[in-house]
Amino acid sequence: MRSTASVATAATLSFMSAMLPAAAADRLEQVIVTATRTAQSLEATLASVTTFDRDDIERQQARSVEDLLRGVEGLSIANNGGPGKPTSFFVRGTESDHVLVLIDGIKVGSATVGTVAFQNLPIEQIERVEFVRGPRSSLYGSEAIGGVLQLFTRRGGGNLTPSFSVSGGSFGTRQIDAAVGGGGDRAWFNLRGSYQDIDGFDACRGSSRLFAGCFTEEPDDDSYQYRSAAIRAGYRFDRGGEIESSLLRADSNVKFDGSFTNEGDVTQQIAGLRLRQPIGSRATLSVNVGRAWDQSDNFLNGVFRSRFDTVRDSATLQSDVALTASQTLSVGADYQNDEIDSSTRFVVKSRDNKGFFAQYLGNVGPLRIEASARRDDNAQFGSSSTGALAVGYAFSPAFELIAQHGTAFKAPTFNELYFPGFGNPDLAPERARSTELAARGQVRSARWRLSAYETHIRDLVGFDARFSPVNIDLARIEGIEGRLDLSLGSWNLGASAAWLDPQNASNGPNRGKTLPRRAISTTRVDLDRRFTRGSLGATVIAEGARFDNLSNSRRLGGYATLDLRGELALNDRWRLQARAANLFDRSYETAEFYNQPGRALYLTARFSPGER
Repeated sequence: MRSTASVATAATLSFMSAMLPAAAADRLEQVIVTATRTAQSLEATLASVTTFDRDDIERQQARSVEDLLRGVEGLSIANNGGPGKPTSFFVRGTESDHVLVLIDGIKVGSATVGTVAFQNLPIEQIERVEFVRGPRSSLYGSEAIGGVLQLFTRRGGGNLTPSFSVSGGSFGTRQIDAAVGGGGDRAWFNLRGSYQDIDGFDACRGSSRLFAGCFTEEPDDDSYQYRSAAIRAGYRFDRGGEIESSLLRADSNVKFDGSFTNEGDVTQQIAGLRLRQPIGSRATLSVNVGRAWDQSDNFLNGVFRSRFDTVRDSATLQSDVALTASQTLSVGADYQNDEIDSSTRFVVKSRDNKGFFAQYLGNVGPLRIEASARRDDNAQFGSSSTGALAVGYAFSPAFELIAQHGTAFKAPTFNELYFPGFGNPDLAPERARSTELAARGQVRSARWRLSAYETHIRDLVGFDARFSPVNIDLARIEGIEGRLDLSLGSWNLGASAAWLDPQNASNGPNRGKTLPRRAISTTRVDLDRRFTRGSLGATVIAEGARFDNLSNSRRLGGYATLDLRGELALNDRWRLQARAANLFDRSYETAEFYNQPGRALYLTARFSPGER
C-alpha cells in the first residue's frame, strides 16, 4: 500500500503545480484561539493547524468527528468496528491518550482510561474544529504531547432562525436534527437536539479459539443509537465585555462483540461559563469555569457488569496585555480536579492539579516569536515544568521559515495507577521533547506548509511480562507532513500528505519496531466544484500499512477509499445532499479483527433559512 499512497501523493503534487498560477486561498483571515490561547489569524500563528468550519462539515457531509478528520495530516485513527465503537486518535505518532481535547474551552475525557470517546461526540452540534499538532503542555499542562483538538458548539445570533435536517442511508441509518437560534445584535443563543439510530454491521471477526480480537464469535449486526442536546447563549455588554454559557449532553447505547461486555450506555456532558472583560485599552481579563462528565454502564448479554463515572472540574483565569501594537503578554492560572465513582474499587478516587503559565507573542519586522512556560503542581506527582519556543522569519510575503521546540508531559491515568490487579501506583509521568522545522508560503493566493519534526518520549507507559504498566518504554518519532489549499474559479482543492516513522526505542526484543496502529503514510485529497445552485465533490484517502502489535508480527495492509458527494439547493431554504462513501467497497482494518464500513449511500434534506 506504500505504492498506492505514493502514487496518490505524486498525482496530487502534479495537479497542485498545474493549478498554482491562478489559485486563490480564502482562509488566511480565519481567527483561531487554540494554538496560543489567544485570538490569532491563521496566517499569524506559527503552529501547524488545521481548521474546519460548519460549511466544511456540511460540504463534506461528515457523519462523525472521526469521519471529518480521517486522513488529515499528522493523524492516524484506529476504530474498533464502525460507528459508535471505540475510536483512538494518534497525533504525530504519539499515544492515543497524548492528545488534549477541549469543547468550548473545557478539558474533557475519562480520568480512568485517559482518552475521549470521540465516537460519541455529535457532529451536528459542532460549529468549528481546530486541530493543533505539536506539544502544547507549556500552555495546557498534561496530555498535550501530540497536540490539541478543540471543538466549538454552534453559537447562533442574529434573527430568530429555525433549522432542521433529516437523513438516512446504508446500515439502517436514520438521523434527525432540529434547532432554533438567534438573539439580535448583542445577544446570541442556539438550542439544538439530534437523534441517530444505526442498525450497523458485524463489528468484529474475533475468535475464542485463537484468543484473537474480541475473543468471541458473535456474527450479528452491532447497533448504535445516540441522543444529544446542546444550548449555547451569550451577551455582549456596552464596553466590550462578554458573558457566555454552554451545555452539551450526548447519550448513547452501543452494542459490540466481546466476551467480557458487549453493550454500553455512555453519557458525555460538558457545562461551561465564560467571562471576558477588557481592562482599559490594552488588557483583557478572561475567566472560564466548567465541568465535564464521562459516564458508562457496561453489560454482557443484558446483565450489568460494571460502571465507570468520572467528573472533571476546571477553572482558568487569564490576562492578556498588549505591550505594544505587535507584542502581547499572557499570564494565567488553571485548576483541575478529577473524581471517580465506579463499581470497581479504586484505592485513590480523586486528584487535583494547579498550573501557572505565561506566554509572549511578538513581531519584530519579519521576525515572529512565540514563547511560553508553565509550572504544574499535581497532587500525586508533584511539580512539572514545560516550555516552548517558536521563531518564524518571513523572507517575503510568499515565504517564511519556522523553527520550534517544546517539552510536554502526561500524568498516568487512574486505570494505569490503581485498577485492581492491574495498576502500578509507582508510575512516573511520561515526558517528551519535540523539535519542528517548517516552511510555509503563499503563491498568489494559494497557501501551503511543509513540516518536519522529531519527538522523543521517555518513561512511556508500557507493560512488563505480567502485563502490568511500568515506565520502561522509550519512543523516537520522526515525521514529514505537507498541505496545500487553493481554488481556481469554482474549483477548490485541499490536499495533504504525511510520512511517519514512530519507532520503539526501548531496550528489549521490540527495539526498533514500529509503534502499533499508526499508519506509516497518509494522503488526502478533497476536490469540490461549486455551481449556481449546488456543488459536487470527491475525497480520496490513502493510508499506508500499520502494525497491530508491539512485535510487528501482525501487519495491517494499506488501503485507499473514494467518496463522492453532491448538493442541490431547491431554494434559499431547502437543500438536498447525497454522499457515496467507500465507493469501490474497499475492505480494510485499522485495528486487527475489527471490520470497517463497506460501500454506503446517505441522503440528507436540510432546511436552514438565513443560517448559512
